[in-house]
Amino acid sequence: MSEKTLEIEKQEERSKIEKTARQDRRILKPRIDLYEADEVIVLVVDLPGVKEQDIDVTLEKDHLTIYGAVEDRAPEGYRRVYSEFCYGDFERSFLVSNEIDRDNIEASFDNGVLTLSLPKAETAKARKIALQSAN
Repeated sequence: MSEKTLEIEKQEERSKIEKTARQDRRILKPRIDLYEADEVIVLVVDLPGVKEQDIDVTLEKDHLTIYGAVEDRAPEGYRRVYSEFCYGDFERSFLVSNEIDRDNIEASFDNGVLTLSLPKAETAKARKIALQSAN
């Protein structure tokens, strides 16, 4: 068996484990803000308590999915007896139209806030149409 085949099998196994882990945890819908300019759409996602290495942003066909895993914050050796915080992982999906340049989507993360820049495709950008004189 080739090294590449082994790596694909390992990735598939990790994916199965991740999906099972996600199914066993509470999923929260993160709050977002959406901004638009002539050249780009910016999506700001609030992911409190999520570490950068625990964020998964995927674009599969027309679906942009954001997932953030949150670790339990209970101090080691203690059990939770009361909590006002809502614990769980974050997940949100969006449909991405053909007006977005999918190859140039960028993501950054700072202090629990994920920012995605979705540049508009050339065909979706506003443009001025010159008038031609009839004379």
